[in-house]
Amino acid sequence: KAAEQGHPGAQHNLGLMYDLGRGVPQDYKKAFEWYSKAAEQGEALSQCTLGEMYRFGQGVPQDYKKAFEWYSKAAEQGHAGAQHNLGLMYDLGRGVPQDYQKAAEWYAKAAKGGYAIANTKLGLMYENGKGVPQDYKKAFEWYTKAAEQGDAIAQLGLGFMYHDGRGVPQDYKKTFEWFTKAAEQGNALAQLALGFMYHDGIGLPQDYVQAYKWFNLAAAQDNEDAKKSRDGLLKAMTPAQIAEGQRLSREAMEKIQKK
Repeated sequence: KAAEQGHPGAQHNLGLMYDLGRGVPQDYKKAFEWYSKAAEQGEALSQCTLGEMYRFGQGVPQDYKKAFEWYSKAAEQGHAGAQHNLGLMYDLGRGVPQDYQKAAEWYAKAAKGGYAIANTKLGLMYENGKGVPQDYKKAFEWYTKAAEQGDAIAQLGLGFMYHDGRGVPQDYKKTFEWFTKAAEQGNALAQLALGFMYHDGIGLPQDYVQAYKWFNLAAAQDNEDAKKSRDGLLKAMTPAQIAEGQRLSREAMEKIQKK
């Protein structure tokens, strides 16, 4: 009733119910209609959601320009998710000419609003000098903020910075710690990197069983380098070691899937 009377919050919630199929049959077109009513009244969350629907072609034909327009409306109201997504559109050049500087500006606004993934994006931009001057110390700072909030990509980035000594003194112990945090969240690149650390004995004792475990987990995600490394390692392992590596892989996979 409140939605029909024009209450934007209620209109958004009704759109969400159709979007998720909660209490009503899932219907993206009806979700879009209700989100639109709320968005037209200035509801930032609905504006951001419309941006998502246009971006992914959900309930409407995919249209990056319209996605950009709706993200812009929500971002200008301070919606951190929309600010991140607007940065992403500039970053990728979708619906707007590619502009790394503007991407970095919007990522920074989203990061200040507490959007963890925006911290990671800023870390990547400072690490690679995209839209901002290359600055490994700032990259390290932004990765740290996101990594401490649990972002696996940032944790992986921190691991590499400690590994290479960029923006921070080289420290293989911390490399191992951050790779492990990311790998235990299921990040295939972190799993591959841990496999190499165990295989080559980088900062820790060489351990082919542990190397096999991490290579095998990354290989299960179709990482070709991991498949080659795991299969190449088999020649140096005993049948008992291989069986142990497989057992450890299964245990680790169960833990990852429970998270």
